[in-house]
Formats: sequence, C-alpha cells, structure tokens
Amino acid sequence: MFYTYVLLCKNIRDNSQKFYVSNTYNLRVRLNKHKSKSVKTTKKFDKIILIYYEACLNKTDARKRELQLKTGFGRGYLKRRLKNYMQIRGHS
Repeated sequence: MFYTYVLLCKNIRDNSQKFYVSNTYNLRVRLNKHKSKSVKTTKKFDKIILIYYEACLNKTDARKRELQLKTGFGRGYLKRRLKNYMQIRGHS
C-alpha cells in the first residue's frame, strides 16, 4: 500500500500551525522521521500530529491525491473533513 497523509505541524513559540501533505509507502517509518526532526520541511516544528491519511494501491494514485490535497480545493476539503477534530482538539 501507498499512503497520502496529512500532518498538523505546530509551533508553540509563535502559536502557528500548518498542514503538511505528502505520500509514502511506509507511514510509520515516515512519521517517525518527521517526529525525530529528520525531515527538512518539518523539523522546525515543535509538535507534529498525524491527523489524516488515505491508502492507495499504487504510488501514482497516492501522488495524484497528494497533489490534489495541496490545491486550494484540497485544503478546503481537508478543513471541512477535519472540522470536528480541529474544533474538539482546539486546533482551529
């Protein structure tokens, strides 16, 4: 399986947060790399939370979904899809 995933990346110092969208074939290993500060684009964040993922049968489909979620429409989809989680957890 290949996974398209979304991380909520938070900085405690300036109280900022952002979505990070990517894909991988091994979600656990990739998440551990993010949390151990081994990924250049997310190492500056204090807290990294896996908030969403989708499984695909091949890499091409996972990559296409990643690109789709990175568009304005995709970001809007994620905000609507995760609305309750974000409100309950106080991330909004």
